[in-house]
Amino acid sequence: MTSVDRRSFLKWSLSLGAAAMTPATFGQTAASASLSRGGDMAFGLVTYQWGQSWDLPTLIRNCAAAEVLGVELRTTHAHGVEPGLSAEQRRQVKAHFADSPVQLVGLGSNERFDHPRPEALAEAIETTKEFIRLSHDVGGTGVKVKPNDLPKGVEPAKTIAQIGKSLNTVGAFGADYGQQIRLEVHGQCARLPIIKQILDVADHPNVFVCWNSNQQDLLDEGLTHNFNLVKDRFGATAHVRPLDTPGYPWQDLMALFVKMDYAGWLLLEAGGSPPGDPVEAMARQRKMFEDLVSAARKEIDHRPKR
Repeated sequence: MTSVDRRSFLKWSLSLGAAAMTPATFGQTAASASLSRGGDMAFGLVTYQWGQSWDLPTLIRNCAAAEVLGVELRTTHAHGVEPGLSAEQRRQVKAHFADSPVQLVGLGSNERFDHPRPEALAEAIETTKEFIRLSHDVGGTGVKVKPNDLPKGVEPAKTIAQIGKSLNTVGAFGADYGQQIRLEVHGQCARLPIIKQILDVADHPNVFVCWNSNQQDLLDEGLTHNFNLVKDRFGATAHVRPLDTPGYPWQDLMALFVKMDYAGWLLLEAGGSPPGDPVEAMARQRKMFEDLVSAARKEIDHRPKR
């Protein structure tokens, strides 16, 4: 699949969830913001630990109050958006978001494709398909999955090929429902050269990578090299930790996203409990994001032209 073909497929898949890809843009109109590099990028939330105990109305209300207007719902948490929902319950979830300014960006499954046992792998693929159907029904645009590890006693190349082939299977299924498959950079596969090997096998145009802001991003040849290894496969979502977490070059990362003119959601995946009021904590993180993006734009705009 050529990069041009992949870009065309990405545009197609995003158009199916166009409402989820019209994020608020730092107090500007969408038209004016889109004139700036990175102007179609916005800040949202993964309900990893911040938000895990909120039911759906509370989650939507808190995100709206913080102006964090995109959300990826993680499985097993209190908002209860799970494959077991009835058709009517799915309609109700979709209506909750449709009646709010908050976009349902997608679902965060916990499915992984590293299982040495064929039965477990087959179950993971079928469960991923259930999440794809669910995301379609509730108005999401994709499903997050994991690679995830390199089991002992199995040749790494065999596991990498298995993960890639499994992603092709669920990628093709997801395309039929207008749902991206978003491979989170995670687990023992989190080093970006390993993710690149997986993606070389997973060449279906509906398989994308979800950057995860791990410390492994800084290994091997460093952040910029690792980012460039996979940026052509980015989908509609990327994950960031709290943007004041020490030890990670957040400004450098944001400059890379701005430079490539990324047009998706950077979703906060925060551990622990929010410091103080959770709405205020989310709003502070959004403001940090806006400041980092603004600084990155200024830096790029003032670089000498060659």
